[in-house]
Amino acid sequence: MMDVRRSGDRFRGGDPATGGSAGIETLHAFSFGHFYDPDNLRFGPILACNEERLAPGAGFDEHPHSHTEIVTWVVEGELTHRDSAGHATVVRAGEVQHLSAAAGVRHVERNDGTGPLTFVQMWLAPLEAGGEPSYTHVRGPAAATPYVLAEAGAVLHVRRPAAGERTALPEASGVYAHVVRGEVRLGGEELGAGDSARITDPRGLELVALTDAEVLVWEFAGM
Repeated sequence: MMDVRRSGDRFRGGDPATGGSAGIETLHAFSFGHFYDPDNLRFGPILACNEERLAPGAGFDEHPHSHTEIVTWVVEGELTHRDSAGHATVVRAGEVQHLSAAAGVRHVERNDGTGPLTFVQMWLAPLEAGGEPSYTHVRGPAAATPYVLAEAGAVLHVRRPAAGERTALPEASGVYAHVVRGEVRLGGEELGAGDSARITDPRGLELVALTDAEVLVWEFAGM
């Protein structure tokens, strides 16, 4: 079974009274913040899939998280990260960042660069609550190797098929696919940037690139 969600159906974050925060545009694929949708709370362990666009100098001031696995894929620009556990990094396009909030951590995320910043941030529920926070930064061509998120029982694949290329989806009980850029065909549906698919029992499904594309694909069990 496949449930396709369109880019235009996502809702904008920020303060609805002011139209959002200065220099920040957020698009949410799941129920989040002031927007509550009881039918769109999660898919498997995935609690959020947020596309963030930050102008130079914009960012999120220090704020807390707990009991959440936060995985970030930088699409364009440079993301500056600092947290209360002492980590300070710059995450660039094509790199993965994973903050395991565990029992509690505070962090800052900013665009301290001179150009625009775009990243996709995904929140996953851990298999067990509590513990000590941790941080991982996967540098370089992160698309070459799947990122195993053992804390949530999930694996992230970054697929970058060229136009006309076919790639099979993981054979897992649940798959979540988010198109970062380009156009693909999946199970008879055409998906573009910002579209996503929530799939149970994806056996035999192929992703076909209609243009050069970039797709984030999560696999997990227990659906």
